[in-house]
Amino acid sequence: MKVYTYPQAKEHLEELLDLARREEVLIHLTEGETYSVTLKKNRNKSPLDVRGIRTKATTTDILEAIRESRER
Repeated sequence: MKVYTYPQAKEHLEELLDLARREEVLIHLTEGETYSVTLKKNRNKSPLDVRGIRTKATTTDILEAIRESRER
């Protein structure tokens, strides 16, 4: 894990962000605060995808079940 001071982070921002793609990077301020920089991966998944629940139901299956329940 690489640690930058605030001035170093400003001067080497491109390097810092490139490194943050692979590992956590810390920015330490003189006031004693420390910030963590990591890459937040985009999740282009369905909002119906719920972590921890595994099913073979497709989005189409779920939407069909919702439509059927509304028809009742």
